[in-house]
Amino acid sequence: MSTSTRRGMRADAARNRELLLDAALAAFAADGTDATLDGIAKSAGVGIGTLYRHFPTREALVEAVYRNELDRLCDAADDLLTRMPADAALRAWMDRFVDYMVTKKHMADALRAVVASGGTPFAHSRERMGAAVGRLLAAGAADGTLRPDLAPSDVTEPGATTCVGGSDVLVGMSGVCMTANEPDGRAQAGRLLDLLVEGLRAR
Repeated sequence: MSTSTRRGMRADAARNRELLLDAALAAFAADGTDATLDGIAKSAGVGIGTLYRHFPTREALVEAVYRNELDRLCDAADDLLTRMPADAALRAWMDRFVDYMVTKKHMADALRAVVASGGTPFAHSRERMGAAVGRLLAAGAADGTLRPDLAPSDVTEPGATTCVGGSDVLVGMSGVCMTANEPDGRAQAGRLLDLLVEGLRAR
């Protein structure tokens, strides 16, 4: 949930919203479009009326679940940077990125239904993730743990030397995530992410 949303709610309402989002995430990941709103409300320990007060439609709930996971992923970058060097923060964030991508795949049917109804759950997702990676890269260049030729974004001045930017790293991580759903794929994904970070470390 965004900070502004939290500030505008009573504590019990904010707690119920988080319970509903967590229950819906588990339900959509397990059952896809077969997940029922009654079942989600029951799993969250609230009444169906409480669910509808927060999310007036099924599509609104699916989109809120997806955006909540995106918020958690992007907010984690700054939190990790307060607790560890930038190279370690980047590697830890990559694990969270894999979790996010696996969740997105499990929710694929539910998200497709939102898009078919005219929703735009993926608007600005790539930009937000690229910005999070960019903050990690910039912090690593500043503290000396990552290569100094890394750029926080892919925007460079005309004629400037090409730098590795946030979207480049995102493309690499997305490729790694293709292995995460295979048998033993998570372990292999971890090894590939280790290699990716090693290539980004300062020498």
